[in-house]
Amino acid sequence: MYFVYVLKSKKDGKLYYGFTNNLERRIKEHNNKKVLSTKSRAPFELIYFENTGNIVEARKRERYFKSGFGRKYIKNKMALSSNG
Repeated sequence: MYFVYVLKSKKDGKLYYGFTNNLERRIKEHNNKKVLSTKSRAPFELIYFENTGNIVEARKRERYFKSGFGRKYIKNKMALSSNG
């Protein structure tokens, strides 16, 4: 099983999109500054994740989240969760 996830930087408020087969480990890596692309933006909070069946589905979903429609989808999810 793979996970697609969205992290929000507590430092600058920007979002990071990724996928992994071990969500807990990966979040710890981001927060412990072990990931080069996010090292300067730690700490992070997990704001959204989805389970996917395999790595191919996870990559497709991550690509979608990075698109304009995907970013809008995540913004809508965040707005819904903060309203109720």
